[in-house]
Formats: sequence, structure tokens, C-alpha cells
Amino acid sequence: MGPAVFVIAILGCADGGSNCTPVATLQTQYATEAQCVAATGAALLDNSNFDYPTLVARCRSANPKTADAQRQGAEKRRRS
Repeated sequence: MGPAVFVIAILGCADGGSNCTPVATLQTQYATEAQCVAATGAALLDNSNFDYPTLVARCRSANPKTADAQRQGAEKRRRS
């Protein structure tokens, strides 16, 4: 397992931040959690088109190798 990177997940919430559902995971990867957190405000502005009363941006740790494998799997499924 390689070093962790951080990505921003956009969550749609039913009421004021509770009962949230992931609606998007952004592709940009951040080397530190602090960099990721600093980018959450802009990420919310750029991804405010989901039909939920409240949207929340959260940073999550992600392994870059795992993310690459997931993208490759999605590409293979689209080609099928």
C-alpha cells in the first residue's frame, strides 16, 4: 500500500447535515489533509448542482493505486 492521498467527497444531506449520502467524489488528489480541507469551500461552490437541501464537502483518505484500479475497472465496464 502506497502513501495516502486525500480526495474531496461531496455529500447530499436531508436536513442540516444529518442523514447524508455520497453524491460525488472529486478527481483532484491532495498530498495532505490540510490542503484538502482548504479546497472544500471551492469544491462546494463548483459542485452545488445536486438536489439536496444541504451539501457537505468532506476530505477522505484514498490510496492512489486503489483509485487508479477503480478508474480502470470503470473504463472496462463502459467498453463492454
